[in-house]
Amino acid sequence: MNVVNIPNIITFVRIIIIPAFVTALIYKRYGYALFLFIFAAVSDALDGLMARMTKQKTKLGAFLDPLADKSLLVTSFILFSVYDWIPLWLTITVISRDVIVVLGWILLYLSAHITKIEPSIIGKAAIASQLILIAYTLLSINVNYIPPPAGLMFWTVAVLTIVSGIQYIYKGLKQSAM
Repeated sequence: MNVVNIPNIITFVRIIIIPAFVTALIYKRYGYALFLFIFAAVSDALDGLMARMTKQKTKLGAFLDPLADKSLLVTSFILFSVYDWIPLWLTITVISRDVIVVLGWILLYLSAHITKIEPSIIGKAAIASQLILIAYTLLSINVNYIPPPAGLMFWTVAVLTIVSGIQYIYKGLKQSAM
């Protein structure tokens, strides 16, 4: 199967957007940062849908798509913590969950040669809540009358992230025992 297809090109563009997004934040071009983030989020949904509909799913795309998502989210959380837009403890929670999931996948692969782990509903909800938090934060920076995110939003992201991390650990232990 050809790896140079429209869904993979869209994913490559998402990866290339990350440095532009960081640059926009560093130079306080928050409107551009919001636009780039929304473009990345919409193109994430678009490339996956297009790959399924046109039967252009590839191993490269399956690898690069979550890499692009995680790179954008981790970069956003780190910068947003540095700028004090979101609490550091939340960034540590999000990144720790991702590190645990990746290390768990590596251990599963090494011990049981399992290469595919299906995302759970809670895992998808955690990622969605993280994306919403980043988008909302950028929106609140760009629109004066929108209040910055606060407690309930932070705790919702944290709880979903922690629960999904525990669920992935449980699923990984269950799979390794088989």
